[in-house]
Amino acid sequence: MKSEQKSVATNKKAYHDYFVEETVEAGLELFGTEVKSVRQGKVNLKDSWCSFKDGEIFIHGMHISPYDHGNIFNRDPLRPKKLLLHKREINRYFGLTKQQGLTLIPLSIYFVNGRAKAEIGLCKGKKLYDKRAVAAKKDAARDVERALRDKNRE
Repeated sequence: MKSEQKSVATNKKAYHDYFVEETVEAGLELFGTEVKSVRQGKVNLKDSWCSFKDGEIFIHGMHISPYDHGNIFNRDPLRPKKLLLHKREINRYFGLTKQQGLTLIPLSIYFVNGRAKAEIGLCKGKKLYDKRAVAAKKDAARDVERALRDKNRE
């Protein structure tokens, strides 16, 4: 059976602010009107992060705009959303975040076979000099690409 993946939102700021060491796919526990808003692409992951509480993982700061036709069934747009992972995965990530100073950041939201999924990254924060080095590397690659393109035109 072929799985169809439809991307809804990505967290570009996460790749700018963090080194992504590892990624994992997790299910999202959403209510009906939230799913409809996510399908419309009304999701913002910009300042979101994950935390642990009572052996469960929650996404905080993920904004899902209220559904237009949801009236009384709409939920709080910034409520913590529960992630669906196996217990051993939760325990593993809990240990990594506590011991190594890593953090869990939502990288993207998408649908797989009609189910909302979140790609979560195990991330390490970048320092200012790391961000400058990445920018310099991108600029150098762009200059090389431009020079090769100009050389091929001649």
